[in-house]
Amino acid sequence: MKEIIGGCLCGQVRYRAEVEPAFTAVCHCKNCQKQVGTAFTVWVALPKSSLSVQGTVKTFLGTGDSSQAVERHFCPDCGSPIATDSAVLPGLTLVNAGTLDDTSWISPTKELFCDSAQPWVKLSGAMQRFSRMPV
Repeated sequence: MKEIIGGCLCGQVRYRAEVEPAFTAVCHCKNCQKQVGTAFTVWVALPKSSLSVQGTVKTFLGTGDSSQAVERHFCPDCGSPIATDSAVLPGLTLVNAGTLDDTSWISPTKELFCDSAQPWVKLSGAMQRFSRMPV
């Protein structure tokens, strides 16, 4: 089992899980681009029940590019995006890979919402590519 530990920039929010990720993916959707302020985000999908969070997070309720409900959890002090819960993936929490203490093992296997990808982004051809979110 993998030990997954991380937290926000200011250290007020910390999380931990001991589980193998369901998948890792790059998401190019417009909502992710706006949330992280760059071309894409990298997700580590974990069973929701495996994630333990210490500290207080704030939650933004919205609709994702999938037209489904999305809850984006972030640190209210420093603004670091911590995780996302999406109706499209019930039972999973998508942890922002950049908040992990150790990112050396991250190797995304999928690219999601490629129709929204910035034209200058060219990632490894080894990943599965999906124009939207595979159902």
